Amino acid sequence: MRKSGVVHLKAARWQRAAGCKTAIPISVTLALLLAGCSFAPAHVRPALPIPETFAGQPSNGPAIARIGWQDFFREPQLQALIGEALANNRDIRIATGRVAEARAAWRIEGSTLYPQVAAVGTGTRGHTPADLSVTGRAVTGNQIYAQLSAGWEIDFWGRLRNLRDAARGQYLATEEARRAVATDLVAQVANGYLLEREYEERVAIATRTIATREESLRIMRRRYEVGSGSKLEMTQAQTLLARAQATLQSLDQDREVNRNALALLVGRPVDIAPGRLDMMEGAPDIVLPVGLPSELLVNRPDVVAAEYILRAANANIGAARAAFFPRISLTGAFGTASSELDGLFKGGSGAWNFGPTISVPIFNAGQLAGNLDVAKARRDIAVADYERTVQSAFRDVSDALVRRRQLKLQTESVRTMLEALRERARLAQLRFDNGRSAYLEVLDAQRDLFDTEQTLVQLRRAELASGIALYAALGGGFVANPAFDVNTTQTGKHEQ
Repeated sequence: MRKSGVVHLKAARWQRAAGCKTAIPISVTLALLLAGCSFAPAHVRPALPIPETFAGQPSNGPAIARIGWQDFFREPQLQALIGEALANNRDIRIATGRVAEARAAWRIEGSTLYPQVAAVGTGTRGHTPADLSVTGRAVTGNQIYAQLSAGWEIDFWGRLRNLRDAARGQYLATEEARRAVATDLVAQVANGYLLEREYEERVAIATRTIATREESLRIMRRRYEVGSGSKLEMTQAQTLLARAQATLQSLDQDREVNRNALALLVGRPVDIAPGRLDMMEGAPDIVLPVGLPSELLVNRPDVVAAEYILRAANANIGAARAAFFPRISLTGAFGTASSELDGLFKGGSGAWNFGPTISVPIFNAGQLAGNLDVAKARRDIAVADYERTVQSAFRDVSDALVRRRQLKLQTESVRTMLEALRERARLAQLRFDNGRSAYLEVLDAQRDLFDTEQTLVQLRRAELASGIALYAALGGGFVANPAFDVNTTQTGKHEQ
C-alpha cells in the first residue's frame, strides 16, 4: 500500500507539472498505462467575432460557394483557359509540392508510433598482443554478427500521437492553402478574360469613333479650304481625332499587358477568339445566394486552414505536457554470432539482448515548462489568427456585396446618361449644320459621348467582376476537404 501511495504521489506531481487540473488516481493511471492517454486540450471553435448575417442579405438558401466553377463560368473558352491554368500554373505546382511535403512530414511523425525494425550484419577482425591477452599469447580473431534489432517507444502519455496530430493539422492546412491558391487563380483568370473582352469592346468603340472623326476632320478641312469654315473649327476636329487615337493606343498597350498576365496564369501564350463583353454578361450573372456568415467556416479555404492550424497548436500543447512524464522505450536484438562465417548459422550460435529503458525528467532548468509555455502562446496566436481570418473573410464578402449593389446602380445610371448624350450629340450636330451654334458645342458633345461609352463598358465589366469577387470571397469553386465534421464542432471559450 505504501508503494502504491508513492506511485500515486509521483503521478500527481507529474500531472501538475504538465498543466493538468486534477490528479489521476492510481487505478486510472494503470488504465492509462494500458490504453494510453492524451493531454491535448479539447478543440473548441472560437465564437465568431462577426455579425450573424450579412447586411441587407437574406439568410436562406445555399451559399454560392457550393457552385462549382464549371457551373459558374459558362463561357466555353473561359472554361478551357481556367482548366489549363489549373493544370499548368506554377503557383499551383508550388502549392501542390508543399502539400506533398506536409503529407510526408505527417507520415514521418506517424511512423514513430510503431516499432522500428532493422536488419544488421557486422564483421570485425582484430589482433590482441600477447601482453594484453588473458592467455599470454597473441590472438587474432573474427567476430561476425547477423541480427534483427528493434526499438519502440511506448506512447503512454500521447506525446507521439499529439506530434502526429499536429503534423496532420499542418498537412490539412497546407491542403486548404492549395485550395485557396486555386480559387484565387480561377478568379484571376476570369478577371483577365473579362478585361480582354472589355478591351476588345472599347477598342471597337475607339476604332469606330476614329473613323467618324476622320470623316469630320475631312469635312472641316474642306470647308476651311473653300472658305466656309474657320481654321479653329478644323483644329478642334483634329484635337477630337487625336484624343480618340491616343485612347486607342493606350487601350492597345493595356490589352497586351493583360494578355501577358493571362499567359503567366495559364502557363502559355493565350490566343483568345474575338468576342464582345455581351457574351459574358449572361454567364456569371446567375443567382448569387450568400448564405450565413457561419458558412464561411466550411467554405473559405483560409478560414478552414486557420482552424487546422489551431488544432495543430492544441496537439502541440498535448505533446509539451506529455514531455513531463517518463518515457519508456523497449529495445532488443536477436540473431547469430560466430568467429567464422561458416559457423554463423550453426547450432549454439544464437545471440540476443533486450533492454527496456525508462527516462524520467528530473531537472532541466525549466526547459519543459518553457516548451509548454511556447506551445500555449502559439495556441493563443492561432486563436487570434483564426478570429482575424474570419473577420477578414466577412469583410471581403461584405465589400463584394456593396460593390456589386452599387455597380449595378451605377451601370443603370450611366446607361441612362449615355442615351441622353447620344441625343445631345445628334442635336448639337444639327445645330452646327444649320449654323445655329459653333463647332465647340459639337466637340464637347462628342467628347462626352465617347468618354461615357468607354465608362459604360468599364462599369459593365466591373459589375461582372464583382460577381467573381463575391464568388471567390465565399470560397467558391472547389468543395471543401471534409477531413473532419465541422457540424459537430463546439463553439465557445477555448480551454486554457
